[in-house]
Amino acid sequence: MTDLVYLPATEALARFAARELSPVELLTAVIARAEAVEDEINAFAERWYDTALTAAREAEGRYLRGEARPLEGLPVALKEEQPIAGHPLRDGSLLLRDNVATVTHPIVDRIVAAGGIVHARTTTPEFCAAGFTHSDLWGITRNPWSRSHSAGGSSGGSGAALAAGTAALATGSDIGGSIRIPAAFNGVVGYKPPYGRVPGLPPYNLDHYCHDGPMARTVADCALLENVIAGQDPRDAVSLPAPPPIPPYRGNVAGRRVALCVHLGDYPVEDEVEAALRNAAEALTAVGAVVEEIELPWRREEIMRAAWAHYGAIFGPIIAEEVAAHGEGITRYARDFMERALGAEASFYEALKIEARVHADLAEVFARFDALLCPASGTPALAAGEDYVESPPVVAGVTLDHNLEVPLTVPFNLAGRCPVLSVPTGRSRAGVPTGAQVVGRPYDDHTVFEVGAAVTAALPWYADAAWRPEL
Repeated sequence: MTDLVYLPATEALARFAARELSPVELLTAVIARAEAVEDEINAFAERWYDTALTAAREAEGRYLRGEARPLEGLPVALKEEQPIAGHPLRDGSLLLRDNVATVTHPIVDRIVAAGGIVHARTTTPEFCAAGFTHSDLWGITRNPWSRSHSAGGSSGGSGAALAAGTAALATGSDIGGSIRIPAAFNGVVGYKPPYGRVPGLPPYNLDHYCHDGPMARTVADCALLENVIAGQDPRDAVSLPAPPPIPPYRGNVAGRRVALCVHLGDYPVEDEVEAALRNAAEALTAVGAVVEEIELPWRREEIMRAAWAHYGAIFGPIIAEEVAAHGEGITRYARDFMERALGAEASFYEALKIEARVHADLAEVFARFDALLCPASGTPALAAGEDYVESPPVVAGVTLDHNLEVPLTVPFNLAGRCPVLSVPTGRSRAGVPTGAQVVGRPYDDHTVFEVGAAVTAALPWYADAAWRPEL
């Protein structure tokens, strides 16, 4: 069963088509795996096993009739934050325990229309306001590689489910690293599309920090899901056309120029994270890429000054509105986030000027390079259940002000038009994975998948059966 639940989605589709595997057989194995390990990791906010099995039987019939769609029969776990009309929408908050969605997110519609089988919805921190996943509503979502570590956030349930073998594909959303952090912590792949590439719902679609995107265990699987969810939608006035379909790149990056940047200015990075990143860079060099180390003139304090001003204009008021409507009783970390955002020192205009400098610096990089390679997080993982409100996080001996300073992801929400793919680079001494971000020119989706595929193809352990957590 274990081998079956870790089958790449692209391979599962091929076996479905060849009548070597049935969607019911795969889903049954995934459900059995979830029943065996969910008590350990707590990745699911909802389980829809009965309706999923009905859909799997229908998928079998479609294969027999030659009517299979792009995701036909694949078990997909959806981040609970993405609404489904008539179903709960709680965002990990006790304040919203009785809230029911009245609309369905465009990517949910697209996944179901493409034959994806929604068997579960995944956990988030309260209001998705943290780089870890635990809440008073759902409890602690733990890292399948080490239960004393967090699965990351805010798409932590999706990342944990993929690592644990309880979903073939999953969705996430990202306003400060919420796809890329759990992808790195759990040793899976996550994609923050460029702003507007994947449609959202108003008013959040108008926030250029905000991105919905795919998560998977392989780069090819991530591309498979991205191809389904990308493209214009009439509900989203700022949504953009999808690029040509992203193919399953095989790792040929001969001649590609890649900039290696370890610290993104002054972000602290632990030695084992840096070592794994450099190993990935060497792997790219070995398959023909030209890798050159650079540094960027960024300062973490300035990046966060812009981010807090932005969150203070949009994200903080969202939380405050719910508190005003439903009363007190939110977690310490959600309140801390709200208060920091609403009390931001910088104006929105000052934040835009910082964003402009970030874009200008990246434009100089991309005048010389096809992609930028940097860590996804300065440390392999955060502690499970810790909120870092009274005990600030420490990375490489540097005490940070907030948990969102641990990942090196926020700069690329400022630069929201840049696509970013998070890929695994190794495992730390504590046993949890490490990850890298592959950053591309604005709206150059294809290059980040090409380079990301080369990273994973060049690291043979990534495809080995040993790259699975012990549960």
